[in-house]
Amino acid sequence: MDNKCKRAYITTPIYYVNDVPHIGHAYTTIICDTLARYSRLTGLETYFLTGTDEHGQKIEEAAKKRGKSAKQYADEISGYFKDLWDEFEISYDKFIRTTDKEHIKGVQKAFEVMYKKGDIYKDMYEGHYCVSCESFFTKNQLIDNEYCPDCGKPTNIVKEESYFFKLSKYEKKLLEWYNDKENCVLPKGKKNEVISFVEQGLKDLSVTRTSFDWGIKLPKSINDPKHVMYVWLDALLNYITALGYGDDEKLMKFWPATVHVVGKDILRFHAIYWPAFLMSLDLPLPKHIAAHGWWTRNGEKMSKSKGNVVNPRDVANAYGLENFRYFMLREVPFGQDGDFSQKALMDRINSDLSNDLGNLVNRVLGMSGKYFDMKVNSKDVEKFHKKELEEATNIINNLYTYIYDMQLNRYLEGLWKVLTIANQSIATYEPWKKMKESKEDEAMALVALIANLLVKVSIMLHPVMPKSTQKIASVFGVEINTESYKKYIENEELLGEITLEKIPPLFPKIEKMLMTSPEPTTVKETKKDKKEDTKSDGIITIDQFFQTKLKIGTILEAVEVEGSDKLLKLQVDLGEEKPRQIIAGIKAYYKPEELLQTQICVVSNLKPAKIFGHKSEGMLLAAKDKNSLSLMRPQNRVADGSSVG
Repeated sequence: MDNKCKRAYITTPIYYVNDVPHIGHAYTTIICDTLARYSRLTGLETYFLTGTDEHGQKIEEAAKKRGKSAKQYADEISGYFKDLWDEFEISYDKFIRTTDKEHIKGVQKAFEVMYKKGDIYKDMYEGHYCVSCESFFTKNQLIDNEYCPDCGKPTNIVKEESYFFKLSKYEKKLLEWYNDKENCVLPKGKKNEVISFVEQGLKDLSVTRTSFDWGIKLPKSINDPKHVMYVWLDALLNYITALGYGDDEKLMKFWPATVHVVGKDILRFHAIYWPAFLMSLDLPLPKHIAAHGWWTRNGEKMSKSKGNVVNPRDVANAYGLENFRYFMLREVPFGQDGDFSQKALMDRINSDLSNDLGNLVNRVLGMSGKYFDMKVNSKDVEKFHKKELEEATNIINNLYTYIYDMQLNRYLEGLWKVLTIANQSIATYEPWKKMKESKEDEAMALVALIANLLVKVSIMLHPVMPKSTQKIASVFGVEINTESYKKYIENEELLGEITLEKIPPLFPKIEKMLMTSPEPTTVKETKKDKKEDTKSDGIITIDQFFQTKLKIGTILEAVEVEGSDKLLKLQVDLGEEKPRQIIAGIKAYYKPEELLQTQICVVSNLKPAKIFGHKSEGMLLAAKDKNSLSLMRPQNRVADGSSVG
């Protein structure tokens, strides 16, 4: 980010109200909250936007199924999101809803501007439409000539009158923007995917519908009441309507956005459609559009049917909100897919937070209390520990480079390097020996070094863990705010002569899993059934076991699934008329070429599913422990299709 910039505008995507918040929503929002808190801490005038996307055919249909109006349904689900963010103390400045009158007015204004400019025109449209993704696809984009390449659900052929946006007109300008602005799309691998898509050629985009009513009507000046706007045109414009575009525009001073944070599944809309809309409106383009990966659970894709969807409220309640925030940002490099497990979360809490940080606070309190009556004086720190202080200061001074480049895991790694310097200094200089040798000034200098490093770390960690870090800073009489940031980080000042204040131990170690995994339920299941199932401890009858059909098959082909860090696409011969296609999350453990012509055990009577946009017709059996995964195989080669059991 340009150091001359005095403002920051941070946005989450507005979340679609077709379901309640899950861990992916929480991840995006925690990232943005951290960026916003960092921006405010460093003195930037900051605006942080989140909200909900509430129009479209999918919402209209979901509401009808529940016997509600679309607005009633949208109110309900939007309320879930807002309540959770408030409970999580997300520091947003505005929670926008696309049903807000101000938003509707701004969207109609933008449509009118683009229409008058000649960038929107009327024509007929026929194409394959996915209701779930609210998107059209060409036939060669579909899977098996029918299924959506993004979500795997069937598409419908839709033919209707439509208004079109001249997306093709902006193809060259978009490519120039990608070329000129190195970090306009992050991570860079995702940017390359966007460029490749645009280079294949852009077709004009249908931006209205007549087949449903739940959407924003066209401006009265156009006088075509049967049309409502395409949900993505409506939704993307929230980033400027929230600032008053088309009405009271005093908040437009925050535009362009510093960063739009989105999931990788909606990057195309944000990195192609949105910049093109802005070009048409003659508005500056965002500085960064950053796409993060997806979260799995214990190596498996989350789904309601598996009962493994992670509820962020459950995690926060069990392990602590700030521990959860730290884990989410530290565990996975931005842009990569992440795996949630309670074991990994516990390891982060016990190792990073309890051992490295919490224990260091306890040690400095213990040493100062034992040797110096809780007094600390920094006058000799540079005399005895100049090397350690300079090393830590150099690390801290370079942390800002990671923030707006979305390398938050590296930002946190840098802070933990500073904690390592502090912990190693105690082991190296052994203050208890200094006291026995009557070198009290050296012992005091070491205690003061630790105190100063903890203050600096607590300030820089504050955007991630605001409450915990304020408790740490209070030990040293420091209030974390822009003033203390400038004093201890920018100006590199040290603490004066202070008296430490004791606080209860932070980050107690966790010895056992605290969250019960949810179990899948069906609509027909009663409370009595569920209670009895709980008592059974997972025991099944022999009849239930034989409902699962296990067969041996030979892997004929194995290739990586493009865009996935975990998946391989296999063609498996189960002795049937044609091979089965199976999508398996084993990329981290097996190379495709290692699997060819080997035999595996397959659950053969699973209902076909779409995984990462590819049809999967079975599941491999494997044994997995902490560090490895091993496919279940027959000891000797048998005929393909042989039954197991």
